[in-house]
Amino acid sequence: MKHFKAIGLLLIIVSISMFSNKIMAQEMKTNEVRLSAKEKNIISIASLTATADLEELKVALNNGLEAKLTVNEIKEVLVHTYAYCGFPRSIRGLQTFMEVLEERKAKGINDTIGIEVSSITNNSSKYNRGKQILGELTGKPQPNTLSGYSAFAPVMDTFLKEHLFADIFERDILSYAQRELVTISVISAIGDAEPMLKSHLTISLNVGITPNQLEDFVTVIKPSIGRKKTKSVKKIVTEVLDNIQSK
Repeated sequence: MKHFKAIGLLLIIVSISMFSNKIMAQEMKTNEVRLSAKEKNIISIASLTATADLEELKVALNNGLEAKLTVNEIKEVLVHTYAYCGFPRSIRGLQTFMEVLEERKAKGINDTIGIEVSSITNNSSKYNRGKQILGELTGKPQPNTLSGYSAFAPVMDTFLKEHLFADIFERDILSYAQRELVTISVISAIGDAEPMLKSHLTISLNVGITPNQLEDFVTVIKPSIGRKKTKSVKKIVTEVLDNIQSK
């Protein structure tokens, strides 16, 4: 009887060990994930749109198409940028993209258009939808009581919930993770928005971007925004990652 109990205990220990090793292997594999070619080009396109470096943006747009980003994916990246750097730069990005497509067409290059954005059929309260999406992004239920700038200017809270998070983040074609890459790229490029950058870096981790990918992000964005801004971005990325690891 004791012999069977010993065998049973041994089997349990082996099973737990195998399960733990599997979990550790999965975590290591997740942490080793780096930015893909598509993701790197999303970062370059978004940041160069924000800085209005249109000549370099042309190069990035061509690279993005060569990396198999579809025309509609790139259009969606450029549309998303306006929420963080304004209509003028977003529209100039779209106009530059139109030029790139015409130049490629003249060379006989037929780029993949890709799927069209789906219509949003949810007719429920846009504010509540935006609030729910923000909760999904942050991983926290959103409070019913406004505070900070939202309490100071409630209309800004309404714009953010109804337009940014309902109208924009609710659109498909780009995933939450891809939209966050666009967002942190633009915020990094415009500079002097550290609290918002820190917030969206944390959201990036919540929606599937790995710590290694955020470290890659700093390297990828450097040519677009320069050494000074990159130094600031790197500092904030380090703070966010240190804060995550300490929890």
